[in-house]
Amino acid sequence: MESFTIDAATDAERDWCAQLMAGTDPWITLGRSLEQCRAFCQNREYLLYVAHAEGRPCGFILMHRRGLASSPYIATIAVAEGFRSRGLGSRLLEFAEGLFRNEARHIFLCVSSFNARARALYERRGYTVVGELKDYIKLGASEIIMHKRLRQP
Repeated sequence: MESFTIDAATDAERDWCAQLMAGTDPWITLGRSLEQCRAFCQNREYLLYVAHAEGRPCGFILMHRRGLASSPYIATIAVAEGFRSRGLGSRLLEFAEGLFRNEARHIFLCVSSFNARARALYERRGYTVVGELKDYIKLGASEIIMHKRLRQP
């Protein structure tokens, strides 16, 4: 697996994350504007970590410590185009799981029904479907709620 470092986002990287998010699916299909993406990435209630390769940002993960059922929630993962299919999405998920493992038994995320590639990644990493929100953001699409147990009671 390729070598990536993952660190808390700097203020400048928060804008980079928003631009990556706004210029990539599923956010394009969901109709998220750059301003909306900036609002997500600037929200200090969320934890934002950026992956770097050779000192340059190449992806990020945005999380909320108590986002769903008082458990950690992965709100967004994005990987820059040149770094896709290189294991970075898995590394970001692994990072999030490790970050919360000692304080939480469960972690959740949502994936859009039309985002088959992301859903396949989550399933490979042990996430299972626990719910579906039909027409939640976009008419004709669902947000699929997925869960992973981080540790036993």
